[in-house]
Amino acid sequence: MSKKMIHTCIRVKDLDKSVAFYQDVLGMEEVRRLDYPEHKFTLVYLALPGDNYELELTYNYDQEEPYELGNGYGHIAIGVNDLEDTHEEYSQSGYLVTDLKGLSDGAASYFFIKDPDGYKIEIVQL
Repeated sequence: MSKKMIHTCIRVKDLDKSVAFYQDVLGMEEVRRLDYPEHKFTLVYLALPGDNYELELTYNYDQEEPYELGNGYGHIAIGVNDLEDTHEEYSQSGYLVTDLKGLSDGAASYFFIKDPDGYKIEIVQL
């Protein structure tokens, strides 16, 4: 039996702001958009160029309050070739970016950026 991961879904309060973040800051491209006005929601699928794994943004028309992320959500991770340059670029984006961090060997190997809804995205050195 063959299996593969296809997407991760997160719910967003402001679809335009979220799409702009994932496209303009993280470099994702919109793969497809499915609108279901009779059910009052829209799905937007995004992926990094050349990658088949997708991020599904679910926008519910009636959501007035920010979503409660709770303590179960961890993060989405994206690998990059140049962590320090990416950190510098994202630090200029206006979004919350943590300092470069590393594990016990002392080498900088990751940092986090938060999207408009407060979801954490870990940026990891490949």
